[in-house]
Amino acid sequence: MITKKPTTPKIRCAIYTRKSTEDGLDMEFNTLDAQREACEAYIVSQKSEGWFLVPDRYDDGGFSGGNLERPALQRLLADIEAGRINVIIVYKIDRLTRSLMDFAKLVEVFDKRQVTFASVTQAFNTTTSMGRLTLNILLSFAQFEREVSAERIRDKFLASKKKGMWMGGHPPLGYDVKDRKLVVNPAEAETVRWIFQRFAESGSAVQIVRELGEKGTVGKNGNRMDRPYVYRILKNRYFIGEVPHRDAVYPGEHEAIIDRALWDQVHTIMDGNNHYQPDRIRVQTPALLKGIIRCRHCDRIMRPSFTRKQGKLYRYYVCHGADKHGRETCPLRSVAAGEIEAMALSQVRTMLRSPEMVVKTWQSEEGLNERDVVEALRKLDPVWEELFPVEQQRLVGLLISRLDVEKGGVEVHLRATGLNTLARELNDFRSEQE
Repeated sequence: MITKKPTTPKIRCAIYTRKSTEDGLDMEFNTLDAQREACEAYIVSQKSEGWFLVPDRYDDGGFSGGNLERPALQRLLADIEAGRINVIIVYKIDRLTRSLMDFAKLVEVFDKRQVTFASVTQAFNTTTSMGRLTLNILLSFAQFEREVSAERIRDKFLASKKKGMWMGGHPPLGYDVKDRKLVVNPAEAETVRWIFQRFAESGSAVQIVRELGEKGTVGKNGNRMDRPYVYRILKNRYFIGEVPHRDAVYPGEHEAIIDRALWDQVHTIMDGNNHYQPDRIRVQTPALLKGIIRCRHCDRIMRPSFTRKQGKLYRYYVCHGADKHGRETCPLRSVAAGEIEAMALSQVRTMLRSPEMVVKTWQSEEGLNERDVVEALRKLDPVWEELFPVEQQRLVGLLISRLDVEKGGVEVHLRATGLNTLARELNDFRSEQE
């Protein structure tokens, strides 16, 4: 009798490496290579257990371990979900993550796909309770170290701000950086003074933008100035020689460009200007087309807006181009919200009732028959009135990918994949009511 020798199951291993900065990554043999070499040797030592290395590399160079938004890690997680990986090998645990909360999320993904986890320099096995406890303890210390480092940086930043120091970044219009300090740029400073003086005279940022455009004056980035850019200049306390930090303000080391009297005059106008209220609380009314309605003339998004006249609320969608560069730059400017929303919903409902849409949805969604689809889409009107505004907005975004508006009419672009989800949700809703 011939007995077959039991075969060792093949265990697919993936190596993950990470380095927080890009320093040294251009070297022929860098830190990522060193981590990988140690992990490869570890896999070879487990060859008798059936371990072998998959060919794909998962290397994140220049990415922090404080979050999971890393390209190689995301590819690794996708391959785990696809069932291509059995074991993950890292040089140290903190290469995978330095956040206890993120580690808990990763362990949940590993457990779901029965993937184990091994560290070359730390003997861990996440399938045991003792291994989990040890990992959690080490990650707690890693997270503690990261939070302490962040506190040190914040404390140093605050101390420097209190001394009025420039803490880096792009200098505002009117200043250059020399020896890590702000110094006045004479030509740009004249532009800043002109903007403040013109606003004190006219009280209109749109007028200022128009005149700046006629003069060909550009911002620090070399681009044309728009209304938000002008308002950012008018709000910037660096121009009166101060350094803001959160809710506090400190005397700066740099020279002021604007005197206090002109600053106060401008801000008195801004405080009383009903058109300038960027931080006001927006009215809590539904904006069903927010994020999907666009002005075809300017190819810009249209944002929801409102105004009150004699106690009555009027809602609009305003072209972002007209809002930034002046109403005369756009032939459309704005549309009444109620009318455009009703028009969009009417077109959507017409599309949903068409036999072609019913067949398309029925054929593309498993588990739904034709009768279910017909019944679901016909139930849209009565169900709609029972939904909260935020849910109505979600369903509109589910069905419409884009809505283009021009002087001559409206074009609705339906999101085909959303029909399947809508049909299923409406059927679920109907089942709950029966």
